[in-house]
Amino acid sequence: GGASINPQMMAMSNVNILIATPGRLLELVSVHAVHLSDLQIVVFDEADKMLTIGFEQEMDSIFALLPKKRQNLLFSATLNTQIQSLHKVLLQDPLIIKIEEEPDSIDCIKQSAYCIEEKEKGPLLRFLIKSKDMKQVLVFTSSVARADRVAEKLQKNGIKAASIHSRKTQGARTDLLRDFKAGTIRVLVTTDLLSRGIDIEALPFVINYELPRSPLVFIHRIGRTGRAGNSGQAITLIKPSEETHFRVIEKKMKMRVPRIPCNPFEAF
Repeated sequence: GGASINPQMMAMSNVNILIATPGRLLELVSVHAVHLSDLQIVVFDEADKMLTIGFEQEMDSIFALLPKKRQNLLFSATLNTQIQSLHKVLLQDPLIIKIEEEPDSIDCIKQSAYCIEEKEKGPLLRFLIKSKDMKQVLVFTSSVARADRVAEKLQKNGIKAASIHSRKTQGARTDLLRDFKAGTIRVLVTTDLLSRGIDIEALPFVINYELPRSPLVFIHRIGRTGRAGNSGQAITLIKPSEETHFRVIEKKMKMRVPRIPCNPFEAF
């Protein structure tokens, strides 16, 4: 999805392996560009995500089109109740293989945190970017709407920024990542859902504008910096009401993140 369907239709001839999003696959089937009757193997990648971000109806439509005799392969980061229910419906005598996840290394990351009220986050973010002369910054928010607002506010204050998330087309996301890597965009604001596809070599700064619920997601976020032996900095903005939750994250990381005093006048 997110790209023109016509070139994809023309490329369907004699294809042995097709990789598609649920919505685009159904579109291709509806215009008879793809026929699933002779399918032998079906792979569901990131099945846990598909079942938590509104793909249930599309998945049901796809299941109805698949031949009964086939091999199903499900890849999932978690074995939650939805995935367990799904594999009972799709799979017969399944073999479950669990691979221990290699944790993101945070040894080369210098962390710091600011305890600050919500209304002061925007001014502090702009102050940090300008005062530290950050040339390349990845900022994490918890929603698409917040990502858009943060990027827009940075732009209005003379900082080249853009938001990147699932509501933008694949073409737009590709262009934004290219510009970010090239330095045309100084700050890229994103969400956790899209962070899996962001891999920037030697990224110097990550800023958590908002805390994620999961400590593992937090570790994955800051793991975008300090990679391959490079040093990196991760800065987290915490509301006073989030201190308890942040201590849970610190416990998971087995470390105490230094708190930096913030002069409210300085942030403005």
